[in-house]
Amino acid sequence: MDVSLVEQLRQIVKSDEPSTWDNAWQANITPWATDDVQPPLREVVESGDINFPRQGRALVPGCGMGYDAIYLASVLNLKALGMDISETAIGRAQANLASVTIPPPGEVSFEVGDFFKLKPEEKFDVIYDYTFFVAIPPQRRVEWGQQMISLIKSGGYLITLVWPIEPPSEAGPPFFVRVEHYEEVLGESFEKVVEKVPGTSLPRHVGKERIVVWKRV
Repeated sequence: MDVSLVEQLRQIVKSDEPSTWDNAWQANITPWATDDVQPPLREVVESGDINFPRQGRALVPGCGMGYDAIYLASVLNLKALGMDISETAIGRAQANLASVTIPPPGEVSFEVGDFFKLKPEEKFDVIYDYTFFVAIPPQRRVEWGQQMISLIKSGGYLITLVWPIEPPSEAGPPFFVRVEHYEEVLGESFEKVVEKVPGTSLPRHVGKERIVVWKRV
């Protein structure tokens, strides 16, 4: 991750004021963002190691420009919801969606919203978290875990791309993270079914990420 961009990000974003994330998007200070689906997500979905649902609903909190939500809908035929606190990010995601065709029955929608306030009528079969966990203040991680337990169906999957795995630090966002931080807040409600170093990573991610898949029990 570009150190100078991270420093600028930390000057803009106030961890206790989620609305300031839109300021980062407006200023294009988004060192986590890419112009395509994350390679480890593609790898774990297409490897065949896990029989992911081929119908149902998916959620991508902190979806940014929406590439991962579009991918899940296209490849797994899911009805995917991308959610972000930033209106600017959602505007870009909607523009990206308008430029592609989702093979039916897959569907994608994007909305501005707060993950922690989400109370859908129907639970999700798949949720994908890339950089959302590390963006929230560490004191809210327990709440993150409780929400994941609430949102995912029994037998459903939580896919986490754990990044950036950097030396310990009190600074953030992104905040210090290890795989065990997810384990601590998911508890016995999830079984870890995959944990590995991705075979393919973006150059700046090499050696700094793990792909971990959890199954809701």
